[in-house]
Amino acid sequence: MKGVSVLILTLNEEINLAGCIDSCAGCDDIVVLDSMSTDRTRDIAAAMGARVLERRFDNYAAQRNAGLTTVQYKHPWVLMIDADERMTPELAAEIQTRTSAADADLAMFRIRRKDFFLGRWLRRSSGYPSWFGRLVRAGRVRVEREVNEEYVTDGRIEHLQSHLHHYPLNKGIAYWFERHNRYSTMEAQVTQSARSEALAWRGLVSTDPIDRRRTLKQIAYRMPMRPLIVFLYLYLIRLGLLDGRAGLYYSSMRAAYEMLIDLKVLESARRRHGLPV
Repeated sequence: MKGVSVLILTLNEEINLAGCIDSCAGCDDIVVLDSMSTDRTRDIAAAMGARVLERRFDNYAAQRNAGLTTVQYKHPWVLMIDADERMTPELAAEIQTRTSAADADLAMFRIRRKDFFLGRWLRRSSGYPSWFGRLVRAGRVRVEREVNEEYVTDGRIEHLQSHLHHYPLNKGIAYWFERHNRYSTMEAQVTQSARSEALAWRGLVSTDPIDRRRTLKQIAYRMPMRPLIVFLYLYLIRLGLLDGRAGLYYSSMRAAYEMLIDLKVLESARRRHGLPV
């Protein structure tokens, strides 16, 4: 994958990092922006030829923005890939072709992921397809929203057809819950403000999948019994049951995450009124 730099954000990723860097073989400019890891993450990155920089983590948007604005890259295009994600040969070839032919107005490519759990692609229960603005022209994209980030640009956006492979539970079940406990705290803050905003109904018919997803989330934030609805949606409506045991477990875990968000919203409301939780 020539002509493209790679940015990997890390925090204690010794389990995942080597596989991620290996999947980017052929890239001659890999930057690891580390959030003060206490394991072998930085040693692994340096041994594999990556440039290693450090920045204390505050939130995901700020960390990605720092990676995009404070680092000098060798190439004009930067692929942001997480340590638990893997480049595929098909995606590398498509990136090579599309970036080499890109005109000056094109500033970002969105990419889909395939999520894997217990050896299976969660084609249905993961909510696939979701698009992420991961391949960007340096200096033309900024990142907003502290968790589940959104990518904003004044340039044109196109979509790639190939996928990143994602292994979200590779650091263990306990870590997944620990991480989503942190995510739920940030999401609860976003949820409170989203419920006070007017619904952008036009997003439902937008041709932009990110706009549609944003509006659907606004609607979901207002629904009673939201965790149960999320489970039924992923497992029955999206046919997550066809993903086997992995689909059942993952749909249940997603519902548990949504329940944490709702509980933290309730907790915050009671605290503001001086009531016990």
